[in-house]
Amino acid sequence: MRSRSDTKPFGGSIGKTIADSTPWWPAPPRPPQGAPNILVVLFDDVGFSDFGCYGSPIKTPTIDALAAQGLRYTSFHTTAMCSTTRAALLTGRNHHSVGVGCLANFDSGYPGYRGKIAREAGTLAEMLKAHAYRNYMVGKWHVTPLTESGATGPFDGWPLGRGFDRFYGFLDAETDQYAPELVADNTHIDPPGTYTDGYHLTADLVDQSIRFIADHMADRPDLPWLTWLAFGACHAPHQAPADIIKGYDAIFAHGWDVEREQRMARQKAMGIVPADAKMPPRNDGVKAWEAHTLDEQRVFTRLQSAFAGMLDHADRHLARLLAFLDKTGVRDNTLIIVLSDNGASQEGGPLGFINAMGPYNFRPEPMPEKLQRLDDIGGPDTHTNFPHGWAMASNTPLRRYKQNTHGGGIRDPFVLNWPKKIPATGELRHQFVHASDLTPTLLELIGIAAPGAIDGVPQLPLEGESFVRSIAEAAAPSRGTPQYFEMFGHRGLWHDGWKAVAYHPPGTPFDNDKWELFHLDRDFSEVDDLADKDPQRLAKMIDLWWREAEAHNVLPLDDRFGPRFAENAARFHGPRRKFVFHAGMGHVPTDVAPDVRSRSYTIEAHVEIDDPDSDGVLISHGDATSGYSLYIKARRLVHDLNIGGHHHVVTSECEIVPGAQRLGVHVERLRRTAPPAQGARTGVSEYRLTIDGEPVGAMQTQLGFHNLISWSGLDIGRDRGSPVSHYEAPFEFGGRLLRVEVTMHDDQSLDGDGVGDAEMARQ
Repeated sequence: MRSRSDTKPFGGSIGKTIADSTPWWPAPPRPPQGAPNILVVLFDDVGFSDFGCYGSPIKTPTIDALAAQGLRYTSFHTTAMCSTTRAALLTGRNHHSVGVGCLANFDSGYPGYRGKIAREAGTLAEMLKAHAYRNYMVGKWHVTPLTESGATGPFDGWPLGRGFDRFYGFLDAETDQYAPELVADNTHIDPPGTYTDGYHLTADLVDQSIRFIADHMADRPDLPWLTWLAFGACHAPHQAPADIIKGYDAIFAHGWDVEREQRMARQKAMGIVPADAKMPPRNDGVKAWEAHTLDEQRVFTRLQSAFAGMLDHADRHLARLLAFLDKTGVRDNTLIIVLSDNGASQEGGPLGFINAMGPYNFRPEPMPEKLQRLDDIGGPDTHTNFPHGWAMASNTPLRRYKQNTHGGGIRDPFVLNWPKKIPATGELRHQFVHASDLTPTLLELIGIAAPGAIDGVPQLPLEGESFVRSIAEAAAPSRGTPQYFEMFGHRGLWHDGWKAVAYHPPGTPFDNDKWELFHLDRDFSEVDDLADKDPQRLAKMIDLWWREAEAHNVLPLDDRFGPRFAENAARFHGPRRKFVFHAGMGHVPTDVAPDVRSRSYTIEAHVEIDDPDSDGVLISHGDATSGYSLYIKARRLVHDLNIGGHHHVVTSECEIVPGAQRLGVHVERLRRTAPPAQGARTGVSEYRLTIDGEPVGAMQTQLGFHNLISWSGLDIGRDRGSPVSHYEAPFEFGGRLLRVEVTMHDDQSLDGDGVGDAEMARQ
């Protein structure tokens, strides 16, 4: 007989009464004998040499100790971007194969580019769940389409929809470390603290990791757990305590050229890099350190110090988590992996940013302004990123950066530590390893097989290969199958110790790309191009790349940045031009909020005011670095257009009086009556305040949301985090806010290249 609630046959018997019946309880799933806890610590945009144990002067004693007690891999490879590497790590398959060939931010309309992990590609958490593991996701996710990040989901691509039991973190590529876009399970929440009371996301994520594990041990200490801790560090914005940041100024004052040489010398002394390895020339566009002015050097040094401080700060808090594991007695049987998702980022450009939100909306950030704000770097009203010269140093001794398929984009640090089962301490492993190899390796270490189906969905075969053999045998061979790479048209292929790679200038014909050939087993840093000496080998590898690309959903090649974002936004919003936000709603992520970039629009708040001193925010979108806010202050209606921390404010000419009324702002893109000024990239817009539809104040400005609004989202009746304007958050509205209506006109005109540049700075 079958029970009505279970498809499994009932193992007892059911008579007419309990006296002639036999109860039965199905055996719960049990983990394999000795199954370890698993702690994955995933850093963001950390280059190959940035951990101390890989040659850096940045203080990472916690990670260095794990390496000294375990293994360091010198040929661990990723996919060049964050979403894609995370998809490969989580599934044990190539990122294109599972539908995340590029970013989670958009769906390009092709199988390899959905921006969402296919159901046919189960995650590690889903695989472990069947073996009694409890799975906890903390920190950055970024494998859910951001158009699915709103209050209604769908949630099937969020962590709880992909095998994790609890989630605390953020869905986007980046977030402000002092006022993050937080999600708990399936709900957007406010951060539990602020900058003024000492809050920082890194500390919060470690606190939550400790809580999840402590809760687990209180409830089911007999079962193993997976904790996936994905820091925001060291993705922009680089934010950390000022004292830690300033402590690095003296360390990096010598500049990136000297720093590269020093790091490579340490790497050779450690055995990470062969003694005969050559230093590549500076990357394209990077000037010699000495070619910069003293003022530029001061700014660049502080920007690098912010990056270093963010990593140092994360390492300090990771130490708290490991101390907790030691104190509770589970450290010995916890398999710990520390890694980065791609190489250091080039998105800071040649000069870096203190607040990137301005330049990406055509408001320049000249060097004198940077210098004036030197001590602000890393603080709550900055969105900092270092110059690409320092990113080059992070990736020492490798060429290029994140996004690229040369070593600087795809070769990353990887530390493995398991006291109970890995006897080797402080040893190096030089085998080629790929992100897709992680899940097969963990499954083999645990002693379980990948399932053929999950929740009734037949599963794709794993494409990664276990590297368990190399853990015990330093001389074990690398994987036998080739591994392709592709990102934004940049291509590469590793096979049998050789690598073919092509850098693709965006917007140029793919057939014009120049392929290079390197014997990686003898040329660690990819400096000796053998394409002309061995054209037959190169031709075979290029042909193999095309076969691999076809087999793994890489095609069609697509190097577009802005158009893909724009197409996705247009498809998501469709013909919708009006949003109505009712009182009582929660936070709205920026990707599902009204897209008011480069268009005319109207915002009206329907309010009832009894007390004429009922100040507060009616609607806000963004944070201190960029955004807009419509609010009442000192009985006046105020609109603040914040572009990179530069405020254009219009205030009503009359006071707000009690009663029911509509308080709004109308933004009109004005038609040119004269040719634009030389060098001008924007038109003029008028910002007109209204009360019950009647104008009460206006201003005109060239500033506006040309390429982005903010990476922070929208709220009504409050400004939940880092304040957009000149008030103290949350500055909740004191009257009755019934609803806010946002109506957008059909005159949007986006600069595709500008949007692409802005969006890439976010990834």
